[in-house]
Amino acid sequence: MTTQTLDTATQQRVDQWLGGNYDADTKASIQHLLDSGNYTELTDSFYRDLEFGTGGLRGILGVGSNRMNRYTVGAATQGLSNYINAAFPDQQPKVAIAHDSRRMSPEFARLVADIFSANGIKVYLFSSLRPTPELSFAIRQLGCQSGIVVTASHNPPEYNGYKVYWNDGAQVVSPHDKAIIAEVSKITSIDDIKFEGIPERIQLIDEEIDAPYIERIKTNAVNPDVIRRQADLNIVFTPIHGTGITLVPRALEALGFTNVHIVQEQATPDGNFPTVKSPNPEERAAMQLALDQALAQNADLVIATDPDADRVGAGARNHHGEFELLNGNQMASLIIYYLLNAWRDAGKLTGKEFVAKTIVTTDLIDRMCERYGVTCYNTLTGFKYIAEVIRELEGKEQFIGGGEESYGYLIGDFVRDKDAVASCAMIAELTAYAKDKGQSLFDLLMAMYQENGFYYESLVSLTKKGKTGAEEIQQMMADFRVNPPKEIAGSPVVRIDDYKTLQRTDAEGNTTPIEAGKMGIESSNVLQFFTADNTKVSARPSGTEPKIKFYVSVNEPLESNEAFDDTYAKLKAKVQRVIDDLNLS
Repeated sequence: MTTQTLDTATQQRVDQWLGGNYDADTKASIQHLLDSGNYTELTDSFYRDLEFGTGGLRGILGVGSNRMNRYTVGAATQGLSNYINAAFPDQQPKVAIAHDSRRMSPEFARLVADIFSANGIKVYLFSSLRPTPELSFAIRQLGCQSGIVVTASHNPPEYNGYKVYWNDGAQVVSPHDKAIIAEVSKITSIDDIKFEGIPERIQLIDEEIDAPYIERIKTNAVNPDVIRRQADLNIVFTPIHGTGITLVPRALEALGFTNVHIVQEQATPDGNFPTVKSPNPEERAAMQLALDQALAQNADLVIATDPDADRVGAGARNHHGEFELLNGNQMASLIIYYLLNAWRDAGKLTGKEFVAKTIVTTDLIDRMCERYGVTCYNTLTGFKYIAEVIRELEGKEQFIGGGEESYGYLIGDFVRDKDAVASCAMIAELTAYAKDKGQSLFDLLMAMYQENGFYYESLVSLTKKGKTGAEEIQQMMADFRVNPPKEIAGSPVVRIDDYKTLQRTDAEGNTTPIEAGKMGIESSNVLQFFTADNTKVSARPSGTEPKIKFYVSVNEPLESNEAFDDTYAKLKAKVQRVIDDLNLS
């Protein structure tokens, strides 16, 4: 009966798990699915092996080869251990491990530590949950060759995963990413996995990393006098049941902020995320409790971190006195605007400083950097590419800061991933700086737009599930390549950048190469269209979800604060024209 319902490959995997050296509870769970006739769940759990991608693992918790469990995590870690030992043959390899608040995160962290230790690798394991950026810091602080953080970022509660880092504190990039995948694929039996840990090789860490990390965040502050004057800045913070609770309040206190209020309903780490549908600060619903509290206590600033505290959302009162959430492009721009001004005023701009961002993040940052004589490097989507630029330029140029539109920012180079702890500190300082001048954070945003142009961005994300959805997404990209738009929203297309072929095409059809091997750039399925009126549209299939994303950017001059609403309405209408023109609704 089961062979008629399950395809041959799925049945073979089920039989392998029932007959192999798997624990009794796992086998009982599989047998229960068989006995209850739940072949849909069986198929989804066993139709393939959970993919170890370029960043690591991510999947739904449960039994089976396509689920996050001790065996799939174990196989991935054994393959990674083999690669680390081969990559560093003449030294004692060391790894650092952190985890978030998700279901099974502490257990997976300990499992990973045991497997590393069993393979002769020294392990530094955080004693309790910690933010992802602190793991990046710990790798560099402890001189580790690699690191793992157990997290599925802001995915729904049923997911978990882990991200792999290399010795520079950044997520793995080529050639290590593909070489690790090759090693993981060689682990075909759980009998190849060394589960029995060696306790002497595992060292628990906490304050010896927490303290220097906070001290380094304090060095990011560019106006400590302003913070002293505005120490009572009214801040509402929510960690949304995640790791931000461990260090964000401490970082704010270390800088000198004395009036921080935590959203108590979301303060306790909880992998079920009981107060939200999605623990994602990009979504207003996830920040609603914080916004309600901010209104009730007349706060100056609202900040929220995602479960592993690498992304941060923020809100401030706008020119109508209402709380408005700033998107990732706005906050990344504000941080860079503030840092550029501060570095210039301090006489620190020598011509060897740089900023880094992704190609789908607002070009307002490029424009500001140009005005200040600072190089702005653009990379593919993913903070690991920004980290790659920092690594390549280390000792040659000075990194000021960077960011991406998906709410991830970095100030300074002591962490090599997006850092919500340091970003919360900087956003609080930004707000204090504005308040010291009798303004709000939103006033600072409008001043930046008046100096550099009002850039407005919108993201259209189309979900296409299943095999047919994946084929539809590929067809959309193919159609754009074969028949690209001649004009968008009434303005002619004057340039097309195709990152798959690494070719740039101008209005006359002439092509020039987008440098392959350029820092942070490699072949990727991304298309960008630029029009004569400076509209930019980027098309990019997601690498982790069944989605195709379209990033739309338009801009206009902003004459005054009073003109903000009309200009904003004009830009929103223009984005809608772009969406209609390209049939993206």
